[in-house]
Amino acid sequence: MNLLHSNDRPGQYPDSWYAASATPLPPFPPLQGETRADIAIVGAGFTGLSTALHAAQKGYDVVLIDAHRIGFGASGRNGGQVAAGQRQDQDYLEHAFGKDDARKLWDVSVDSVELVKSLIAAHGIDAEWRDGVAHADWTEPAATAAREYSERIARDYDYDKLEVLDRDGIRALIGSEAFHGGAVDWGSGHMHPLRFAIGLARAAQAAGVRIHEMTEATSVEQGLVRTANGTIRADQVVLACNGYLGTLNRPTARRFMAINNFIVATEPLGDRAAQVLAKDIAVADSRFVVNYWRLSHDKRLLFGGGENYGYRFPKDIAGLVRKPMLEIYPHLSHVKIDYAWGGTLAITQTRMPDFSRPAPGLWSASGYSGHGVALATLAGKIVAEAIHGDLTQFDTMARARPPAIPMPLAPGLRMASVAVVMSWFALRDRLGI
Repeated sequence: MNLLHSNDRPGQYPDSWYAASATPLPPFPPLQGETRADIAIVGAGFTGLSTALHAAQKGYDVVLIDAHRIGFGASGRNGGQVAAGQRQDQDYLEHAFGKDDARKLWDVSVDSVELVKSLIAAHGIDAEWRDGVAHADWTEPAATAAREYSERIARDYDYDKLEVLDRDGIRALIGSEAFHGGAVDWGSGHMHPLRFAIGLARAAQAAGVRIHEMTEATSVEQGLVRTANGTIRADQVVLACNGYLGTLNRPTARRFMAINNFIVATEPLGDRAAQVLAKDIAVADSRFVVNYWRLSHDKRLLFGGGENYGYRFPKDIAGLVRKPMLEIYPHLSHVKIDYAWGGTLAITQTRMPDFSRPAPGLWSASGYSGHGVALATLAGKIVAEAIHGDLTQFDTMARARPPAIPMPLAPGLRMASVAVVMSWFALRDRLGI
């Protein structure tokens, strides 16, 4: 079963608040026949759009294709949090890769946030950017560790944008009695991700990128992308498919697992919004299956929580997500949920992204593990620079490449293995372990 077609209608955005509050571009025509380009890119999410834009700005002739629409996948469905740091903390990175590369990985993450903000400004993208992402800790030991970590980041990484909060501080900010402490990163922020994707597409088109929607790649070889109704011959090919890679490149696909995550949007809260968040920030908590939330510009609570590990989304997404939402905000029990949607993302064994060159002239960046809004955008710039000859940041990311996941190759057994492992960690969350 192909995840591209498991849960969605062909060529249509999901029934999300993002789709309802964005103005899509007119459809781009499907690819017909054979064409030639310097660079062919498969996948029009943040990675593909950013690669296309930055490569075109360097003078390359670029063709970008997507099986559905611009920003159709995780890029147009996520929590909208644009956060500094890798998915793993700096303690892990220093132990795994050494202090020098850990510092470079930190700098990459800070660059990724700045790139998103600069692209919004440079191209006039109405993405509703807001500063501030908070981390909220469920236990006192986690809050103590977060305070010590914030102090270390300020000291060792020259990052002075973290505001540490005690128990009273986090509860006053978040409007929930559930948490024991946390920190706000004022160097990070949040935005409307689908509007951002559409803005990148508009900028890429203006830079000369040829975009084809409803054009699913059926095979990718060195210098050749085949689709149902045409082919692209290119000097360089970029795989920017993330959780939707499927069988296009099996060695790369073995580096990650595709899982599903879910979000709801409540009715507009009006004056009640201040009881949820005292400031217009985004929040992510310390659970393994992370809860994350923020307010929309029309004062809805956008709350993400819950995962599943098969191909199909659950029938009652709203019911699934309402449970963790009410654990944090029990006073919202009577609030109506207007939108509920799911999306597919790719997670790796180490939670570090997978930057690789599967073959000469073939590039891939994926596996952002739920931390991809900023990094996927920078990944496109990194890949474009690597194609142009500057591999500095590409090599830094490639040295942190995750290993292949030791699981059965049969799709059914693979998904069952994922479900067992991830469900165990979800149980630990519920037990407070």
